[in-house]
Amino acid sequence: MPYLAARLSRRHAMLAAASAAAGIALPARAEWVPTRPIQIVVGFAAGGGTDATGRLIAAAAQDLFPVPLVVVNKPGASGTLAAELVANAPPDGYTLLVAGGSESTSIHHYQKTNYKLSQFRGVVRVNRERMMIVAKAGEGLGIDSVAKLVDYAKAKPGMASYGSSGEGSILQAAFAVFCKEAKIDMLHVPYKGGAPALVDLLGGQITVTILTPPDAKAQRDAGKVHVLASTSDRDPLLPNVPSLMELGYAVNLENQKGLVAPAGVSNEMVAYMHSRFKTAMERPRWKQLAEGARIESAYLDGPGFLAAMAAMSDAIGKAVAK
Repeated sequence: MPYLAARLSRRHAMLAAASAAAGIALPARAEWVPTRPIQIVVGFAAGGGTDATGRLIAAAAQDLFPVPLVVVNKPGASGTLAAELVANAPPDGYTLLVAGGSESTSIHHYQKTNYKLSQFRGVVRVNRERMMIVAKAGEGLGIDSVAKLVDYAKAKPGMASYGSSGEGSILQAAFAVFCKEAKIDMLHVPYKGGAPALVDLLGGQITVTILTPPDAKAQRDAGKVHVLASTSDRDPLLPNVPSLMELGYAVNLENQKGLVAPAGVSNEMVAYMHSRFKTAMERPRWKQLAEGARIESAYLDGPGFLAAMAAMSDAIGKAVAK
């Protein structure tokens, strides 16, 4: 049998060479096509931003797939349960994760997880969301700029505090990187979400927190907060608010969302899925859905998405290293 296999292999090689010389193309390798539903796993409860991204891209791309795209919510442990599930799923193209936030870029720097970023392969980035640092307006500490925040934190070490959506969250990571760059010490106050953090900010219980651009604009327009800076680049909704980079701090972090698969998936599987999700994002239907959900469409291919996550993860790791 080994002898026969070797003869067949040599024969195929000779046939391929002869065909190439004669200008004859051999049949192309068959394209991978899914034959059963593809699960898009979300590590948070229905109704949140991560869930919205998964459901919107599934709805926009469904007609391009011959099988159902099924969004499955697996909430728990700040998204790490879902991430672990997908990292260890069979690399057969039928399990994807909505990733890019805390579960894949920051939380493993704060606590032990049973997976690593290297266990994922990027398929497509779907959207990005800038993070805006805000402080209470009106009576209070009078912090209406990053310079005043830094001065206050340096004058009263440990007194300045920031609220985030929880230990290991991308919000906490953004402040950790900023504090290291600004050489200040701030107290972290974790919350179960952005809403309760905002309540305590307005109540004077914490010094600063992070809001999405639409929420930051709404609170600023109502005279309730000062928007100090963006943790990545300027946002069109708040064009006069500078980025931390512009102010001299090497901070470039944002909340981004896209689809990843287990690292062992084949090139054919990734190419098939990427081309269809990309096509979906180029159509008017996607633009309508994204605008309705107030998310910023921000396409990147699979390698680009994974590189963006890795860059953020590296920056966070350096900031929180003991």
